[in-house]
Amino acid sequence: MKTAILHGKEHIQIEDITPPPLKPGEVRVRIEAALTCGTDLKVFKRGYHARMIVPPAVFGHELAGVISEVADGRAGSPLPAARTDAMSGAHGVTRPTEWQTGDRVAVANSAPCGKCFYCRGDQENLCEDLLFLNGAYAESIVIPAQLVQKNLLRLKPGTDFRDAALVEPLGCVVQGVEDTKLRAGQNVLVVGAGPIGLMFVALAKNLGGHVTVAGRRAARLEAAQRLGAGQVIDIGEGGELVANVREATRTHFDAVIEAVGRPETWEAAVQLVRKGGTVNFFGGCPAGAQVSFDTELIHYSNLTLLASFHHTPRAVRRALEFIEAGVIRARDFVDGECPLSRLPELFKTMAAGNHAIKTLIRVHE
Repeated sequence: MKTAILHGKEHIQIEDITPPPLKPGEVRVRIEAALTCGTDLKVFKRGYHARMIVPPAVFGHELAGVISEVADGRAGSPLPAARTDAMSGAHGVTRPTEWQTGDRVAVANSAPCGKCFYCRGDQENLCEDLLFLNGAYAESIVIPAQLVQKNLLRLKPGTDFRDAALVEPLGCVVQGVEDTKLRAGQNVLVVGAGPIGLMFVALAKNLGGHVTVAGRRAARLEAAQRLGAGQVIDIGEGGELVANVREATRTHFDAVIEAVGRPETWEAAVQLVRKGGTVNFFGGCPAGAQVSFDTELIHYSNLTLLASFHHTPRAVRRALEFIEAGVIRARDFVDGECPLSRLPELFKTMAAGNHAIKTLIRVHE
């Protein structure tokens, strides 16, 4: 099968490999939709991710598709599993089911161990032994047993695969929304209008919040407006974020979501939140980055500062609920297509400043 292999820094090759045989508890998924991701771009530029991927390795992690084989290798043979019903609302209740060829599925890019201190404390996103999944930029992918048990989700018959492929990044945003305790009536500032920032806009608006977005590039700010932002602020290239936001609005922000991942925007977020407000440093800064905060401001303004990382099985299931309810749709985030054979060139253009929000990779050419 054709698949993208990451060999190192800014080095991807499309190769023809033999699909690996399945181990007990595994399923094989024919990929019907694979999407690019900012994390994949960071990995491409860096050449590795210490926790997620070490080259040479299959690449990509946002996908949806159809089960083409179950562990015993017999077409149509059921594979017992346990999962949480994504639409039941009973997130903590597992129900028996069987996976079969032909099942339409989405899958997250990791699964917690379920045994460590953090998993036992309902913080599976901090699991000491997270099992990561890569290989979305391919014709098919093997889902390990741990992921089958924890984060393989059945899709409704009418769910579009492109929509379902958003479940992993949206799961992270759901985690961030819940950590920040966003609620109806709040004034929310989202800093950054990339895919993650736009998802925060959609969920905050869906909760009944009043959303302002500060970012760059007209197309992305227009997308923010379509998703429910009441005001957008174009800070321009090299613009002064704090000054631009204060000049454009007199709003006292109850919550500020930093969705850029730069030290200067972390620092700006603290200056833009109201007294008693909450800042979520959602965007991860480069390794070794440092920030400087005014301790008097933080203390006497009684600020809550937090950071959200990754997702939990519950957040992933909640994300699928939002997708299947139509709150999040691929048409608002996917603004380009590319065949698998051109993926290396695509990532080079992304590294050089391609401003697409997300690109659909056509893995079956």
